[in-house]
Amino acid sequence: MQEILIKKEFQELIHPLSKEEKDTLEKDILDKGCLDSLKTWGGYLIDGHHRYAICQKHSVDFKAEALEFEDEEAVKLWMIDNQMGRRNITDAAKISYALLRSDIEKDRARKRQACGQGGVLLSANLREANDEKGKVSEIIAKEIGIGARTIEKFKTIQEKAPEKVVKALCEGASLDGKKLSIDKVYRDVQQQERREQLKVMDFPQGKYRIIYADPPWQYNDELIENYGGAEKHYATMTIDELCALPIKDLADENAVLFLWVTSPLLEASFRVISAWGFTYKTNFIWDKVKHNMGHYNSMRHEMLLVCTKGSCTPDELKLFDSVQSIERSDRHSEKPEEFRKIIDKLYKYGNKIELFARKETEGWEVYGNELS
Repeated sequence: MQEILIKKEFQELIHPLSKEEKDTLEKDILDKGCLDSLKTWGGYLIDGHHRYAICQKHSVDFKAEALEFEDEEAVKLWMIDNQMGRRNITDAAKISYALLRSDIEKDRARKRQACGQGGVLLSANLREANDEKGKVSEIIAKEIGIGARTIEKFKTIQEKAPEKVVKALCEGASLDGKKLSIDKVYRDVQQQERREQLKVMDFPQGKYRIIYADPPWQYNDELIENYGGAEKHYATMTIDELCALPIKDLADENAVLFLWVTSPLLEASFRVISAWGFTYKTNFIWDKVKHNMGHYNSMRHEMLLVCTKGSCTPDELKLFDSVQSIERSDRHSEKPEEFRKIIDKLYKYGNKIELFARKETEGWEVYGNELS
């Protein structure tokens, strides 16, 4: 039986078949033979890798057709176009091929310029491409019908996600029992980056009488686009990670903790309170007024738990209503400043710190990787 050379660089360009696709192709070849000729260049296989493997396995005859190309880069461009024309190819794979094609074309243009042959790119749509951020993505987006923002996300994934994750994403395969998507993997990459930022930040020093915290609770849910799914908006932390923070070292001998928590994590929050050295006392309820998504009901409220260490009763004896009705903003998880004003009125003395802060606030020390 005729043998054909296999070049690794060419073979890696071939999009893998799913088990169902492979079984169907194998059955078809065994029933009817290998009807389509394999394509070669310089003795190397460039089209028909799956068919060739099946023919080799079952000693099925096949025909091979030699094609002519200017060079190896031209072969790769031809192969990429073939793969992008396949049915059921994932968006991730299509973007990956398009980015690779763009790189090859630009490299060929640079080589031609170096040889004085002119720098015309093979793809007319890429002739105006340059290194301006997002420019190539916009051009590719028009070519393949996928949004430029999605292409930018995939480029970040290629650069920063583990190779096995990128591979599974392109192949449409599950990883650890979970189906991947560009948006999900991109969020995971951002999560990891923000976690690393938090790790390298200098943790506050000194002692504080008043601690105000809105932890990035991890829910492991995604709900509906634009609702819930904290992982879509910022880096979250597990209960164990929150418990491990050295908050005990920040608290004065007598201190108060104001801790934001939502209903799904109310029970778990008591582990954090205990790990930080505090005891739960009471709570405020924030009535958000607007509808908000939940699993069991329209979750319109959030709780601000009041916890103490030692003896830390308020400096001001004024009693505030436990339920505060304040319409929520459109920014995910943003808390009303009215609650900080209540804290300031209740506790007039002592050092104050806000953990996981998003902005600087006069009179408060702040700690957080989203500070604007």
